Amino acid sequence: MQACYAGDAVFSDPVFTNLNATQVKAMWEMLIKAGKDLQVEYSNIKATDTSGSVAWVATYTFSATGRKVKNQISSSFVFDNGKIVQQTDRFSFPAWARQALGLPGLLLGWTKGLKKKVQQRAMGSLVAFMQKNKNA
Repeated sequence: MQACYAGDAVFSDPVFTNLNATQVKAMWEMLIKAGKDLQVEYSNIKATDTSGSVAWVATYTFSATGRKVKNQISSSFVFDNGKIVQQTDRFSFPAWARQALGLPGLLLGWTKGLKKKVQQRAMGSLVAFMQKNKNA
């Protein structure tokens, strides 16, 4: 995934918002290393020289709770010179929270407060991962 992004790429999804190229490359490395049972299925691939989209399903165990998640994601891309310069992923945060967090996610997954807390925790994990691996 890292080789697919341009040096000035940006990425956003409901959890990881407004990442720059360095952060998105590290995010994929972190998620793949942590996701020992990660499975990805994709469909509906569409692409031109400048844009693209794909539907994909990520199935994995959420490490913070040990709960199984099947996340249905829709990605859209902007390409320049064969590289991703912008990626926007969309998925239902309440559906993800219900699966990943159990009862708290079911009750609070629709709230901005829980979403913000998950975003902050995810970004904290990414920053820690990048610090730990900057000399690797």
